[in-house]
This record gives sequence, structure tokens and C-alpha cells, in this order.
Amino acid sequence: MSNTPEVNWRALSWQQTGLRFLWLTLLILVLDQSSKLWILNNIEFMRDRIEVTSFFNIIHVRNYGAAFSFLADHSGWQRWFFTTIAIVVSGVLLVMLRRQPLTMRRVNIAFALIIGGAIGNVIDRIRLGSVVDFLDVHYAGWHWPAFNVADSAIVIGAGLMILDSLLAIREEQREKKRNAKGHKHG
Repeated sequence: MSNTPEVNWRALSWQQTGLRFLWLTLLILVLDQSSKLWILNNIEFMRDRIEVTSFFNIIHVRNYGAAFSFLADHSGWQRWFFTTIAIVVSGVLLVMLRRQPLTMRRVNIAFALIIGGAIGNVIDRIRLGSVVDFLDVHYAGWHWPAFNVADSAIVIGAGLMILDSLLAIREEQREKKRNAKGHKHG
């Protein structure tokens, strides 16, 4: 993914690894679950709407599937399918956090955000059988599928991973150019 320096991760204490970014996972979980709890207690399902701006509302909908309600209309097996995927991915990312040196900030932040988002939605799936979505962005009658804090954390984390990969590619290209110039003048 990134130009990770060669590090013997086994020799690192947890404080020297990406595990130090788990505070961000906890923050996402608290923000996600507290915002969903507020929605459950204050916004009537599929009826109430708080108009925040001309393009943004707070609503209360449920997602029985994945992103964009993918597989939402199936018989219920998808609840446990997506729960399992989220738990496995979170476990893999947790191991990767343990192996990443603390200095790999962008990747560590990305992993912590994705774990927090995945676990936030897993809590909903297990507790409620669906994910509570409430952020509604719209323009000229067109509505983006409603989402939540957990979804936002996952998207931001994925974006950081893509950014890290692109920056690593750019750095590799610069390094190749430097090496090529060094050989010409050497």
C-alpha cells in the first residue's frame, strides 16, 4: 500500500504501533451510537424530518442491506452476512494496525476510522436487525442514499487509503527519477 519502512513489528510495543490510533475508533463508536440513539428517540421512523439547510435533512430510515441498500430486499440472511464481513475486516485491520509503525499516520488513521465505522454498523445490525441512517443530502429533488456517522468514517478511511496509495506511487516515481539522474551523472 504505502512505502512502509522495514520495521520488525514484533519488536515494537503497542504504543509504537498503529494501535495508538484506536482512540479514534472509540471516538467514532461514541459519535455514531450516540447520534443513532438520539435519532431513535427523537425522529419518528420514515415520517419526521428536520430541515437543516436547503440541501441537508436529518431523517430516520433503516438499511437492511449494505451501502446504497444493496441486498436490502432479501430474506434476512444478509444481516449476518454483512455482520460477519464487518467483523472479519475489522479483525484484519486490527492486526494490520498492530503491524504498522506509529509513524504511518495516514494508514493508521484510515484503519482506525474503518474499524470504528464497521463496528458501529455491526452494533446496529445485531441490536436492531438493521442500520439506522439519518443524514440526508439532496439537491433539486434528487436524494443521495441516507447514511450515518459510521458510513462517513468508512468512506473517509477508504479515501485516506487511496490517497496513501497514490502518494506512495508518486514517491516511487520520484525516487526512480532521482536514481536515474544519479546514474547518468555518476
